[in-house]
Amino acid sequence: MATQVNPPRGMRDFLPAEKRVRERVLRVIRQAYEHHGFEEIETPVVEDAARLHAGLGGDNEKLAFAVMRRGLTTDDLRAAEAPLDLADLGLRFDLTVPLARFIASHRASLPPVFRAIQIAPVWRAERPQRGRFRQFMQCDIDIAGEPGIAAELEVLAATGDALTRLGIPDAFIRINDRRILLAALEHAGVPADQHDGALITVDKLDKLGREGVSDELGTRGLDGGRLLETLDAISDLVADRPEVADAAAPEPGATPLEGFDVALLEPVRELLAANVGIRLEFDATLVRGMGYYTGPIFEIAHPELPFSIGGGGRYDGMVGRFLGQELPAVGISLGFERLVDLVSLPEEQGGETVALLLDKSVEPSEALAIKRELVAAGQTVRMQRRTKNVTGLLEQLAASGATHFAFVRPGDTAAALEIKPIA
Repeated sequence: MATQVNPPRGMRDFLPAEKRVRERVLRVIRQAYEHHGFEEIETPVVEDAARLHAGLGGDNEKLAFAVMRRGLTTDDLRAAEAPLDLADLGLRFDLTVPLARFIASHRASLPPVFRAIQIAPVWRAERPQRGRFRQFMQCDIDIAGEPGIAAELEVLAATGDALTRLGIPDAFIRINDRRILLAALEHAGVPADQHDGALITVDKLDKLGREGVSDELGTRGLDGGRLLETLDAISDLVADRPEVADAAAPEPGATPLEGFDVALLEPVRELLAANVGIRLEFDATLVRGMGYYTGPIFEIAHPELPFSIGGGGRYDGMVGRFLGQELPAVGISLGFERLVDLVSLPEEQGGETVALLLDKSVEPSEALAIKRELVAAGQTVRMQRRTKNVTGLLEQLAASGATHFAFVRPGDTAAALEIKPIA
């Protein structure tokens, strides 16, 4: 029986050409973020299990990979009531929880308003499918310490700039506000203890359709039609179409938003009125699954894709859980694995990469001396034993990024080499 040599399910290897593309895209994203004043930090790949399961990560907590404690005994295994009783650490499932812990740890060393970049892999025990993996890269920017809408505008502008530099002009950002959603639920008569379940159902609108969402809410004893009418009327008001909202009234003389606090719509109206370099669209049904969001929420969409390519929002309460005092924060994450397939960047114009094709009789120390001299002169150099099929070898080298080659024979020096371009 052959040994299994594939990577674990939901995880991938990347060949050199694929890795070069990924790194090129990451460099563009980093540069855009840095130009907008964000600074990159790094956090450990593991966090305390208790922190990862403190109710801050929403449904993603259920997908966290746990790290078992060292030195477990048989008695420990028998005494454990749940698998997490055996774990003291876990792989991070996003970059927001580690950032909150980081800010709490280093608050005294950070500026009052801190703009952070985090670009790193995260892990979730997902069911692998198209665009969804168990290990994947996230590209986050966050602003901590700014309570006003200026923070939202900054992260949206930096995101729009990054997408423009990547050559993805059709991307747009759907926005909503958690406070609007909660007010809509209350207005539609949804009890507080059913808010989470109702939002989960509303989030299925693209899959179930309006009738399916209304029916599922009905199975919970809720008036799904009234909730959807409320959300429709909110959309019309944000779009300055109050006459449409009035026309949708369930009863003559009433409106779906009678008694609704329309002042809650001002933050999203202010966002929509700003020029952030990317198209913004209000979507009253946008939910975002994370329960830690407290204000505006975002989702990056593309017309060619059935799923989002990023998202985020304001989460004013999270850092305070670690810090012991409230600290406002807002952030957005690019879904790199979904994004990279949309990108077609031109090849970077770098220096020469010279392949040294060594004769069989060339001593390794002799070849290394030539390589070191070329590297010291600023060249990128690879060493390769010469084969009979030189044409095929050069084709392979060119595919891997080599631009020039030189034959190396016994007694050659770096100065004496005839370096030729690979045609």
